[in-house]
Amino acid sequence: MMNLISLEEKKLMAAAEQDKDFLETIVKTIVANPNDVKVTRTVDERGVLLTLDINPADMGYVIGRKGQTAQAIRSLLKIVGAKNNARVNLKINEPEGSTRGRREDVDTSSVDDLKI
Repeated sequence: MMNLISLEEKKLMAAAEQDKDFLETIVKTIVANPNDVKVTRTVDERGVLLTLDINPADMGYVIGRKGQTAQAIRSLLKIVGAKNNARVNLKINEPEGSTRGRREDVDTSSVDDLKI
């Protein structure tokens, strides 16, 4: 006997992918290398996590000045998630070859022995 998917299940599956498609559409229109945009969607007990991988040259376009573009994208994703009763979070992966300084490079020796 065939396993038939109900119309309701199809609607839920389509709604589940809306956030991923929405993010891909927005980012591909912003960046200079739209073919390098990759979005991975994972679901866990905390909600939906969309992980964004982009070309290193496009990082500035997605982050924006003072992070305003990234914050705006996150706000829009929260609205899409609320429409589908899901908590949606965005993680922007730092691309290989990034020139941004890592936090591990910060010298914390002056406060390591601090007693509070």
